[in-house]
Amino acid sequence: MDAIRSTRERNTGLRARRTRRGWRDRRGWHTWHTWHTWHTWRDWPIWELPRWVAAFVIVVVLADAVVLGVASGTVTVRAHDLELFAGLLICSGATVELTRRAGENLGFVKDVYAVWELPVAMLLPLAYVPVLPAVRFALAQWRILKVPMYRRVFSAAAIGLSYVTAALVFRVLIHTVPGAAANPAGHALAWMPVVAVCAAVQWAVNQVLIWTAIKGSNPAVSVRDEQFAREPMYNDVSELCVAVLVTFCVAYSWIALVFAFPFITLLQRSVRHARLLQDARADAKTGLLNAATWERQATAEVARAVRTRTSLAIVLLDIDRFKAINDTYGHLTGDEVLKDIAHTLSTMLREYDLAGRFGGEEFTVLLPQTRAVDAFRIAERIRSAIAGLCIIAPGATGGERVHVTVSIGVAALDAGGKREYAELMAAADAALYRAKRCGRDQVQMISTTRGLSAVSSIPRGTNGEGQAPSLFRRATGS
Repeated sequence: MDAIRSTRERNTGLRARRTRRGWRDRRGWHTWHTWHTWHTWRDWPIWELPRWVAAFVIVVVLADAVVLGVASGTVTVRAHDLELFAGLLICSGATVELTRRAGENLGFVKDVYAVWELPVAMLLPLAYVPVLPAVRFALAQWRILKVPMYRRVFSAAAIGLSYVTAALVFRVLIHTVPGAAANPAGHALAWMPVVAVCAAVQWAVNQVLIWTAIKGSNPAVSVRDEQFAREPMYNDVSELCVAVLVTFCVAYSWIALVFAFPFITLLQRSVRHARLLQDARADAKTGLLNAATWERQATAEVARAVRTRTSLAIVLLDIDRFKAINDTYGHLTGDEVLKDIAHTLSTMLREYDLAGRFGGEEFTVLLPQTRAVDAFRIAERIRSAIAGLCIIAPGATGGERVHVTVSIGVAALDAGGKREYAELMAAADAALYRAKRCGRDQVQMISTTRGLSAVSSIPRGTNGEGQAPSLFRRATGS
């Protein structure tokens, strides 16, 4: 009995120890799993955004989900609605596939998906409205380009909410026209303007939501240049007009989708063609005009200035010791220097001035209707602004400030002068060379008609700082 009891006790103790060990193992796994899930959640790219932007993105996504849930609880499924939604979904998916084959543009993408999504908002129950953008962005993430998931989710939610808003406005306005909701073809004169107003409401709500997030995450982005310039606005207006036409045709018969799709693919190509033309004109690294485009436009401006007897100036900038910056801090820091200088030029120049990257570390600026003295002052302001840039090179000690200076050569064409583009460029290049030879970080100018030259002399004190007064003189041998 003692032996049996001892064996039983040993077995019982062993089971107890195994039970406790298993509990500890399960508890340890649970703790590790919780820790791993927490840290994975904390590593999501959305948390790299400013806090209020991340909160704004989450609120928009949750609002779209709530709208979808509420609308789904009240929808009545009908065969006609499912057929129409399936047709629009197929067209949207085919458009995504066409985009995949051509490649999605980087940056701010202009598309034609409103042509398929506006009819959903106008003709189908609310439950269908947020679904189509969600499916479309899921396909874009899978088939075109993988980007941080929160961007696709937020874009789908913002567009879904904007179309829900347009759908609600449509349901209010269309009942102000008796019979228009049931018979669009018989009330086309009122029905189509109502749809156009709703499309404009959708566009406005979408722009507010999207640009709030974009400006919050990158304040340097220009809303005016990216959205309210002539080309983006023309594309948006054309897309909305076509969307209204397709919506009207689909309201009469969904078979119109078959004939609308080839026309929409043509519109998509035209939008992409405009983007490709813009990309062909711009320097990929800085966003300024590339050398060929700047030279072509500058040649035309010089010829116009000679013909109209107006003044004009050409400015050449060269970064001082740029190779040393690349060798010391790396080429990524050198790229940041180029981008910051390009941004400085864009912010300091007028809308009709032409700024371009001429090559390597050289930039060019054309100043129409600008006298020699004014061109010199503008160049000096640019030089001073670039010298004051705060560019931090990453390092183990938290980063080091990169001191950047430029040498500038200016060639001025006075009113009534007769010079060609090549002569002005040669004069500006000679002035730039003289600025380099005389110590860098200064402005030199040559007026090609009056022989007037100028230099920004920079007397240095013991602390390395000084003023930059301008000194004008008649050129004697330069």
